[in-house]
Amino acid sequence: MARLSRENKATRPAAMRTRRAARAAPDRAASKRRANDAPYHHGDLHEALLKAAERVLERDGLPGLTLRAVAREAGVSHAAPTHHFGDLTGLVSDLAAIGFRQFNDAMIAAGASASTPGEKGLARAKAYIAYAQAHPGMYGLMFRTERLDMKRPSLHEAANASFAGLAGSIGETRHEQIHERALSLDQAAAIVRAWSLVHGFTMLLLDDRLRDVLSRMPPGSTVDMLLEAMLRGPVGKPASPC
Repeated sequence: MARLSRENKATRPAAMRTRRAARAAPDRAASKRRANDAPYHHGDLHEALLKAAERVLERDGLPGLTLRAVAREAGVSHAAPTHHFGDLTGLVSDLAAIGFRQFNDAMIAAGASASTPGEKGLARAKAYIAYAQAHPGMYGLMFRTERLDMKRPSLHEAANASFAGLAGSIGETRHEQIHERALSLDQAAAIVRAWSLVHGFTMLLLDDRLRDVLSRMPPGSTVDMLLEAMLRGPVGKPASPC
């Protein structure tokens, strides 16, 4: 009996290890299944990946926006972004579409808060700049045409809606209806003039190139004051070449 008891004690650790391994095997298999199924059990993974991409873009800039970086940010497999967007161009194009929708919504809301056409135009311009300041990475991506697939339905629709909003606001200022798909030369010039002014001002502001100008103005001058003076002033004719 003593010899059997000693044998039982000697074999007990091995038996316990065998039982633990047997119990752990299903757990490992389940974990492996969960990891493999992550892209399909993440709720709305398409939306989650786009939100992760926006975080990466604003934090690391466009050079840091890769499919692997987005997958890590979302906590899913590296294959998930490819499964949903095809490639990086598809991902950034769908991301830019979100930017254009947010951008357009901000300007529509700003225009609705004013009464006269002039006040509406100024409110929209301020909303344009405010969006770019709040989302500089997204704003930069929206105008990086070489990185985008403008034929992608989501981006094509969002960009067209944004342009239609711009054309509509210029038409309101000019007291005429503008059909953005068939512009006269004068209408096109008015749209591009307004867009160039606000976009150029925005880029100077984002690049911190207005600091010197503001320092030369009277004390208490602000960016908003400079913007308002610029938009309300006459647009001069190009100087003749010397």
